[in-house]
Amino acid sequence: MKPLKVASIQTLPEFGKVAENTAAALSLIPSSCDLAVLPELFNTGYQFRSRDEALALAEDLHAEPGAESTLGRLIDHAAASGTTLVAGMAERHGDHVYNSAVLVRPEGSREVYRKVHLFWDEKTIFEPGDLGFPVFTACGTRLGLMVCYDWLYPEAARTLALAGAEVLCHPSNLVLPWCPEAMVTRCLENRVFAVTSNRIGRENRTGKPLEFIGMSQVVSPRGEILDRLEGDSPGAAVAAVDLSDINREITPRNHLWRDRRPESYGL
Repeated sequence: MKPLKVASIQTLPEFGKVAENTAAALSLIPSSCDLAVLPELFNTGYQFRSRDEALALAEDLHAEPGAESTLGRLIDHAAASGTTLVAGMAERHGDHVYNSAVLVRPEGSREVYRKVHLFWDEKTIFEPGDLGFPVFTACGTRLGLMVCYDWLYPEAARTLALAGAEVLCHPSNLVLPWCPEAMVTRCLENRVFAVTSNRIGRENRTGKPLEFIGMSQVVSPRGEILDRLEGDSPGAAVAAVDLSDINREITPRNHLWRDRRPESYGL
């Protein structure tokens, strides 16, 4: 099986400059890439002042996109490059707005995940995700989507892995310092790859200054950091992902899934 070339894209967006942020992010995707993951809210910036502001910048991820929309540009890039894209965006659905991730395949089909675990002031802006943790087939593998703060809940990654995910795509706007190492544990305890894509820079639109830590990375099922960026510049963490590395046989007598004891886990 040919390894997949995957890229975790690290950006420095400027709030509200959607076209410029989109163009800058797409320009960082390496050529001949099978899968590229872009950060949470990569095209808008993070710190919305109100729900109405988020709605104004959000896009309907299920409708046919306009040529100048971010979704339209993602579809065009995927088609031209042959790269499957996963990108964090604000999603407008009726009068609701979600913190979502969209998966775009090169042939134009797409899928949506809505962030389940909302962080801090996101709870005043977004509706909590209502689509669960679905797994999607793309670029020769099965992709599970989670967004930023979902990392803190082992149930998110475990649910995706049990449903067959081989690669976790993790658009993020991380400000807490623990996630990069925690995703190493998520990969070890589920024997999956993970692509965490984060931004850098600072926002202070609400009187609550946020510093984003970068450290975008690709991690193997054995907890190896295959590539990781620093927190000071845009770029791409790139790795060749060999899906045959996914092995849930821990010892000759231990299997990660068969050894589970769900009857003992109830609270």
